[in-house]
Amino acid sequence: MPIISIAILLFVFMFSFFGLFIYSGDAYTLNSASILTSPSMEYFLGTDRLGRDILARLMEGGKVSLIIGVGSAFIASVLGLVLGSIAGYYRGVVDKGFIITVDLFLTFPTFFLLLALVSYVNASALVLIVIISITGWMTTARLIRAESFSITSKPFIKILNLANVSKIKILLKYYAPILAPIYFVSFTFGVGGAILAESGLSFLGLGIVAPQMSWGTILSGGKDVVEIAWWVSFFPGLMIFLVTFSLINISNYLQQITNKKEVN
Repeated sequence: MPIISIAILLFVFMFSFFGLFIYSGDAYTLNSASILTSPSMEYFLGTDRLGRDILARLMEGGKVSLIIGVGSAFIASVLGLVLGSIAGYYRGVVDKGFIITVDLFLTFPTFFLLLALVSYVNASALVLIVIISITGWMTTARLIRAESFSITSKPFIKILNLANVSKIKILLKYYAPILAPIYFVSFTFGVGGAILAESGLSFLGLGIVAPQMSWGTILSGGKDVVEIAWWVSFFPGLMIFLVTFSLINISNYLQQITNKKEVN
């Protein structure tokens, strides 16, 4: 098991949601006497160009980034699971409609579709969760649809259909357990992808609006002073890297387990 990756994710979660109960710094307080202070005993990770504590801001911003990542990945994965399994089970007209819808979404590059949607609304955590979910369900849905096709052709599914077993029961009782590994792999990939998407939008100035913050907005705030204050961008970038790298390792591990089960 990827023990180190799991430990990193647990640390980041505890750091973001419970860190401010231990650390007394304030993420919003401006200090004109401590502008761009380098890491020290007073400010462990330094300050930004408004004199705000980077460590406290990483804790506060981590809540938003993780909520957006987990929330949008969960919704996108559920959408992909439901739509993909329905298309693979019913086939025919339903499947053709599914293919047309997916192709329509995939016509536009995902990030540019994100930019187009965000430019018309004021970004907040909830808005970004919805928008990233809308633009991120297609890959999961296609994987689920392909697996559902192979499940539908199995003899026991044909027997259940001939016995007039409820279609909802078939999907929930027989499809869901088989499709679960694919769902979890897609979910872990989706969390990392959503955090990166939010960070990219925030870096371009289209993400979370002040006074709210995320790792992406903190990273963006340091891009103009990176030559004289490397710590402003380095630490939020490090947090994003640790989370996405750990999630990729966990996804690879889950995928290996799934492949072993298929071989057996």
